[in-house]
Amino acid sequence: MPELKNPPKRIVILKPSALGDIAHSLPVLSALRQLFPAAHLAWVVNRAYAPILEQHPDLDEIIQFDRAAMRKNFFTGMWQFAHFLYHLRQQRFDLAIDLQGLFRTGAMTLATGAPTRIGLASAREGARYCYTHRIVDDIHTTHAVDRYWRVIESLVAARFHLADSIRQDGILPPRSHEKTFHVPIDADARAWALEQLQSYPRPWLAVGVGSRWLTKRWPPQHFASLVSRALAQFGGTVIFVGTPDEADLAAQAASLVAGRALQLTGKTSLPQLVALLSLADVMIANDTGPLHLAVALGRPVVAPFTCTSIARTGPYAQSDRAVSTTIWCRGSYLKTCARMECMQELTPEKLWPPLESILRDLERRLHAA
Repeated sequence: MPELKNPPKRIVILKPSALGDIAHSLPVLSALRQLFPAAHLAWVVNRAYAPILEQHPDLDEIIQFDRAAMRKNFFTGMWQFAHFLYHLRQQRFDLAIDLQGLFRTGAMTLATGAPTRIGLASAREGARYCYTHRIVDDIHTTHAVDRYWRVIESLVAARFHLADSIRQDGILPPRSHEKTFHVPIDADARAWALEQLQSYPRPWLAVGVGSRWLTKRWPPQHFASLVSRALAQFGGTVIFVGTPDEADLAAQAASLVAGRALQLTGKTSLPQLVALLSLADVMIANDTGPLHLAVALGRPVVAPFTCTSIARTGPYAQSDRAVSTTIWCRGSYLKTCARMECMQELTPEKLWPPLESILRDLERRLHAA
């Protein structure tokens, strides 16, 4: 258990990437604000993902890490990284929390010089040796959100281990079930999203067909078959979203959809993606950042799971809406595979029940309104 003789005044969270992991970490930020309301809270994040944290009410500072620029040239990159570490040192943090758990973030955590440096025991690449306190977690059976929450549980124990601590400051610790996912929605981006969707009938089905891992990438024709069935029964519109390098996959799926489709893959900024997902009636996607972003926004989701585990990275609190393959190597976390049998075994018919349930419930609510 971390020792906190005094409430920390300057706290930094280190979770540079990726989009889904950042979404999983959001409850930690809000809980830290509740635990230490007077503290300065900062977050180290890759520049590409910084917009997801802008305007967050619990965050005082975003420290952008330009990883892409550092990759261009080895020597220049090393110099820039050293300069970045020096900048962290100058921030005088007294509590650093590494939720990434890799060599790079371990080095950042150590560079802060914070007297209390916390990370998870499952950290890799030697990062765990950069911490003053390692929090025991189970990476194999525990969801990422709950693993990160172990840090809050340890800080609650440190903050409130004396009964008179509560009487002194009147601050109540967050309970284990009070995980708050707050995703700021930019007003201009929301106006843009409403303009894009205003002429399209509901329900609005957001679809993300892409993934960096080939082993996560459910076939485009499966997505098309699933949403075509939904459109035939409930009407509505399919909105394809994703990164520019997923545009071809989305176009392939869209060409097979029997019904109305709006192609926005590669055409949105991150704030615009957030705004679109906040308006979606359901999100259908692989185990990727947009899926977990939709969950953080409180939207119902449906997801195929092949090489990853629902228990570890499924849609949080919506595990019944994720459908896993049943073949022997499911949840193997292999990024490449010569067989890919799971893609044919996990058919659109297997994802229809959760999608139908969501759309039927929406239909009842819309008629009642």
